[in-house]
Amino acid sequence: MHTTLIDAAALRARLAAGAPTVLLDCGFDLADTGAGERAYAAGHLPGAVYVHLDRDLSGAKTGRNGRHPLPDRAEFARRAGRWGIAPGVQVVCLDAQGGPYAARAWWLLRWLGHTPSAVLDGGPAAWLEVGGTLTTTVASPPAQPPYPAGAPAMPTIDAPALLAVLGRRPVLDARAAERFRGEVEPLDPVAGHIPGALNRFFKDNLGPDGRFRPAAELRAAFAALGGAPGQWVHQCGSGVTACHNLLAMEHAGLAGSALYPGSWSEWCADPARPVACG
Repeated sequence: MHTTLIDAAALRARLAAGAPTVLLDCGFDLADTGAGERAYAAGHLPGAVYVHLDRDLSGAKTGRNGRHPLPDRAEFARRAGRWGIAPGVQVVCLDAQGGPYAARAWWLLRWLGHTPSAVLDGGPAAWLEVGGTLTTTVASPPAQPPYPAGAPAMPTIDAPALLAVLGRRPVLDARAAERFRGEVEPLDPVAGHIPGALNRFFKDNLGPDGRFRPAAELRAAFAALGGAPGQWVHQCGSGVTACHNLLAMEHAGLAGSALYPGSWSEWCADPARPVACG
């Protein structure tokens, strides 16, 4: 059972052996929301189902709950069943963007209570490197009943609760440094960050080859930030790339951190909430 990352060779061996596996292609582009579907149509891992960040991995937006609010759990449980996910079945999430959208799907499945969920380390490029092939055939896995979700298995915190503990719980922002500092803001109406937050760009979790850095290296990097894993609150622009840091921490043996799902896009929607720059 893979619960954080799976390498391409292990995935290829698993599929060759006929082990029950659901593949979720999560490719996406925030600036071009149709790019992932076009890439999937051009070629994807055999058997992979395409899942769309806006439609499948997010809930309804109100204008004040962020750009990618969490989906309703009952609705997401139904989606998971339609994708062929049942208890005990290994799920492998992937994208060609370094893992942020795959990590979002991984986090949501763990939140639903599905433990055997992992991200393909290195994405489709790693798959091709080990001799895997791509197909244009659209997958139609046998649908399952709605996933039997229990209590949320991944901790979250909402904006009022986070505001109440600012300065007493460490906050980690996964956005690029220039967005964190407020020098640029391509997606949200206000630039800056949550006061007191620290910054770790999610791409720092990856090595030059596009794969996650070794667990020991990640553990040292996150431990150097201080604080117990269970105290950290993770956020980003809209609750997506923060999941990449959460995945990296869990892979490093530092589980238990919370996600602030609304993240900066929700936080800055209320002018009464404090904002910091620099």
